[in-house]
Amino acid sequence: MTGTPTASLADALASGTLVLDGGMSNQLESAGFDLSDALWSARLLAERPEAITEAHLAYFTAGASVAITASYQATFEGFAARGVGPAEAARLLRLSVELAREAARRARAGDAGRPLWVAASVGPYGAMLADGSEYRGNYGLSVADLERFHRPRMETLAEAGPDVFALETVPDAAEAQALLRAVRGLGVPAWLSYTVDGDRTRAGQPLAEAFAPAADVDEIVAVGVNCCAPQDVERAVETAARVTGKPVVVYPNSGESWDAGARAWTGRTTFGPDRVRSWRDAGARLVGGCCRVGPEGIVAIAGALEGGGAQ
Repeated sequence: MTGTPTASLADALASGTLVLDGGMSNQLESAGFDLSDALWSARLLAERPEAITEAHLAYFTAGASVAITASYQATFEGFAARGVGPAEAARLLRLSVELAREAARRARAGDAGRPLWVAASVGPYGAMLADGSEYRGNYGLSVADLERFHRPRMETLAEAGPDVFALETVPDAAEAQALLRAVRGLGVPAWLSYTVDGDRTRAGQPLAEAFAPAADVDEIVAVGVNCCAPQDVERAVETAARVTGKPVVVYPNSGESWDAGARAWTGRTTFGPDRVRSWRDAGARLVGGCCRVGPEGIVAIAGALEGGGAQ
């Protein structure tokens, strides 16, 4: 097996469970980079692109079959606030896909021995604001406003030829509707992933209602949750699968808590192999990690899934 995908990600998800990568910021911070800038990891697209390639490669080496690009916080508006013009911003957006492709090439050269895919990250509007509002939603913008925000960067990312869009960390059903509109006609499939609190979106909508519009959108090949507590995942998986009939993607945080006053993570991880297997059994077909889940966490996920339907 060369590692070059011969099947679409949708086809692969229909036949088993794949391992997704972990937190990009986690790996970059572990490598010594300061990500306190408003652009977060997207700043390194311009300043240290090789570091992003190395971060992707670390996750492929750990067992991930899908890498999410460093474009979560990369937007035309965010770059403009830092004096970066639209042409350079577009180049950096496309570069995010190219860097993940390069990591996949290196992983194949190192005998990864499995197909590898690249997911272009499309973070929520609140991520551009860099004020935590992606965990609240309810921005006061219309669905049309949000579609106009998302569509240009999605068009630009599509030009770089990712295998799939990761419409991720969506806090609000209204923003999900905008993303479902924006993805149409771009020729790139997508997954839609909410950030949740219990059985509701961060904006407070019941998950069954939030997932429902994705059921009839052909471009959506998976739905699920990310950047949430591990204990909120299993019920969300069951709801997503029941409401949409599509494969489910899950990549929660480690379970630790962020202490804003101390600016430090506290507590212990609650993300273990038993949970991973229960998510798979509930219908998850793409499993990885988000904040505080590094390559060692992906090794553990791959190990938990091995021999139980993992590809």
